[in-house]
Amino acid sequence: MGDLLERVMAQRDALKKLIAKLPGFKGYYERADRRSADKLLRETISDKFQAQWARLSSIQRELIAGGHIEVMDEIETGAIRLRQFIDRVKTAAYGYSGLFDATKINEAELDKVYQYDLTLLELADEIASAIDNLEASIGSDGLPAAIRNVNQKAQDCLDAFNQRSELFKFGG
Repeated sequence: MGDLLERVMAQRDALKKLIAKLPGFKGYYERADRRSADKLLRETISDKFQAQWARLSSIQRELIAGGHIEVMDEIETGAIRLRQFIDRVKTAAYGYSGLFDATKINEAELDKVYQYDLTLLELADEIASAIDNLEASIGSDGLPAAIRNVNQKAQDCLDAFNQRSELFKFGG
């Protein structure tokens, strides 16, 4: 996550660098850079999960076309959870904005937030793997277990996002 923040900070123009050296302005621009980095991170996370949600929707259509209506409710549970997660990531406030003003977050606390963000990115790989397994299980006895796994991974995503949000409620 530090690389993302560094990349955004490196893109600042000379005027911003000059102003950042003025007393009182440095913290303002660092917060703005964090918000920019957070926005980029949220877009990356939501795009990765959006692609997986689209894959799951495609599998649902395939199962319906194949006459597997009996599993639709269970698969829809996972799809809804995944959609909820994507929507929460997209609509959460960017960059810890009000928090930096009301509650000072130190570097250790910020590192915890970045660790949760890394966890969210890693969950994208886990949900992709679960959907791969679901796709491979179509027409086999392993389909119900694969569906349960997708549902659990989708719930894990929601839980991870909720844990991240708890950092802000209690100040780390």
